[in-house]
Amino acid sequence: MSFFSPKLGIDLGTSNTLVFVPGRGVVVNEPSVVAISEVDKRILAVGMAAKEMIGRTPGEIIAYRPMRDGVIADYRVTQAMLKYFIGKATGRWSLFKPEVMVSVPTGVTSTERRAVVEAAIRAGAKSAYVVKESVLAAIGAGIPIQEPRGHMVVDLGAGTADVAVISLGGIVASTSIKVSGDKLDHAIADYIKKTFNLAIGDKTAEDVKIGVGSAVPMEEELVMQVRGRDFITGLPRSAEIKTNDIVKAMGKELREIIKAIRDVLQETPPELASDIIDSGITLTGGTALLRNFPELILRRTGVKAQVADDALYCVAKGTGIALSHLDTYKKAVIAKR
Repeated sequence: MSFFSPKLGIDLGTSNTLVFVPGRGVVVNEPSVVAISEVDKRILAVGMAAKEMIGRTPGEIIAYRPMRDGVIADYRVTQAMLKYFIGKATGRWSLFKPEVMVSVPTGVTSTERRAVVEAAIRAGAKSAYVVKESVLAAIGAGIPIQEPRGHMVVDLGAGTADVAVISLGGIVASTSIKVSGDKLDHAIADYIKKTFNLAIGDKTAEDVKIGVGSAVPMEEELVMQVRGRDFITGLPRSAEIKTNDIVKAMGKELREIIKAIRDVLQETPPELASDIIDSGITLTGGTALLRNFPELILRRTGVKAQVADDALYCVAKGTGIALSHLDTYKKAVIAKR
């Protein structure tokens, strides 16, 4: 790595942003949250500090997630967030502007891509490259994407599920749907509201998903006590939630993810499809850690699936590897400045 221009890979996610430095690994892993004062629209805190303010702040401070469904919903706030993360990764006094590579969802438009490049440059990058998440997830999962073989990667983040078949370093067939971790959490909160008359927040819904959730029904269910507010009395109360309740709660969303996988499999040329049947589907991203996800995919598509090592960090690792070997991965870069 040349001393003169530090390199940073940024996995700009809907719920978390990770910054990867080649040779050092993931140096920043913080929530994609910004706290803003309503009165003068000043940005008060970013990342962890901002997330801690959520729900605990006086009315005039709002905590805001500038990324929605994996794309920039608020340009100014995203820029401020990038600036904070770049500063944190390079150190306050770095004299040299870094080269930055940012991941974007597979279904991103050219306008959205430009917005990301623009935001990175304004936030202090010397040059910025944009690469699709699926390609980076594949590189980070250790898949040899340059081979003339078909590999299928399903990257399940908080905002989007990106499904892609990659061969010879490029995407052959892909889709991106705005159904993933966050939508599963909402579905759980809705179900608990309807079934148990209990209001719970997104954070609790996520804890339930991680604690007892599964992609397929289980014979030996896990059980969890969930606290929330009773809809009728308005008072706090707890209820006992079991795994199969949660499987039922997430059914519609999981079906949409499976449909996206099947759609891409149907678009895949036969030779590449037979490669995928041999090597299986690789799952990356936090939502891939849901219990029994590979089992659900096998049941619905007939293709085996496996969760990549370090599934949460695959995209970030991919940015680091691609940055260190830009020549090899030139084909994958879709926008740069």
